[in-house]
This record gives sequence, C-alpha cells and structure tokens, in this order.
Amino acid sequence: MKKNIFVFLVALLLTSVTLFAQHDISLSADDALKKLMEGNSRFVEFKQNHPHQNQSRLEEIASTQKPFAIIVGCSDSRVPPEIIFDQGMGDLFIIRNAGNVVDDFAMASIEYAVEHLGVRLIVVLGHERCGAVDATIKGGHLPGHLNRLIDEIKPSIQSAKRITGDLLTNVIYSNTKRIAGQINSSDELLKEYVDHKGLKVVSAFYDLDTGKVEVFE
Repeated sequence: MKKNIFVFLVALLLTSVTLFAQHDISLSADDALKKLMEGNSRFVEFKQNHPHQNQSRLEEIASTQKPFAIIVGCSDSRVPPEIIFDQGMGDLFIIRNAGNVVDDFAMASIEYAVEHLGVRLIVVLGHERCGAVDATIKGGHLPGHLNRLIDEIKPSIQSAKRITGDLLTNVIYSNTKRIAGQINSSDELLKEYVDHKGLKVVSAFYDLDTGKVEVFE
C-alpha cells in the first residue's frame, strides 16, 4: 500500500513539473527578437554558428521542446527559418504555407506554442518576390485549392496600391503586416497574452538577394 502511494506521489510530482515547464517563458519577446536578428547577421556575413545541431541537442530535446520564437513564414524553399536565423533543432516553432497566411489551423498552432510552450515572440515573415502574392496580383482562375489561398491574400492589394513603388513588393509588405495585425487582434486567448503577458507580434521581410531580414512597422 505504501509503495503504491509513493509511486502515485512520484508520478504526480513528475506530471506537475512537466506542466510547469510547458508554461514557463523561454525568452522575453525583446530578447528573442535580438537573438533572431543576431543569427541573421551571422547568416548574412557567412559566419554562422550552426547552434544546436549535434547529438547532445538531439538527446536534450527528444522528450521536450522549448522554442524561443514562433515564425509564421512562406513555404518558399528559399526561405528556411532555421538557416536564415542561424538556429538549430528545438529553437523555432514554425508555421509555413504559401503566402504566410493564417487560417484556423495555423492560429491553433500559434496558440499552442504561446499557451503551452511559453513562446513570447511571433514573427510574421514575408519575403521578396513571393510567388503566391505575385499570382494574386495577376489574378485569373487557378486550379484546385489555389483560389482559396489567393482569396486570403487579396485584401492586401488595395492598401498596397496607395503606395508608390513596386506593386509586388508593396503587396508583400502589406500582406505581412495585415497577417501580423490579424494575429495581434485575434480571440481572447492571444489578446490576453498581448495585453498582459508580454507577447509581441512583429512583421519582417526577407531579402532573397542579400539574405537580410528587416523588421518593420
């Protein structure tokens, strides 16, 4: 009987520790952004550290994860977040799709990382010459599910047309900023974290020619 009680108490303690760790904050939003930008600077200068890409890291994160930033990015093969920010396994919680749009499933993933993994920084990452945005601007009927994707990006075109300069680039900026605003003003769960628990949502743009990431308002 005593042995059974002991086993129960140990199991309860381990469960409590695990739950606490899941809600513990990994890094503040400002520290996380600084870490990302320092990594991008290393990437641009070809002085990468390639952190957390060894056997010890593999073993460390086999049973748990503690990413310090959420990246909402495009599926474009030229924009791999871990590489352009010089990070490794377990560092970034990444949601990717063409055009870096956010639907209910993407939002659920974001909420999970904020609520259960303690992430306090969300970066919405658009990029130069985005094919999904370009297809949206050109218009016309597209096959399969592509039209649903295009419909998500269309609202960004009108605001971009009021700005001088290259339309494609302006729509990419507009779309990225709109998605960040959509996350920032979403339902009560994320709003609570934005208003009271240090969650920050930022917009960023990746230059395919230089490899540089620019954070913008």
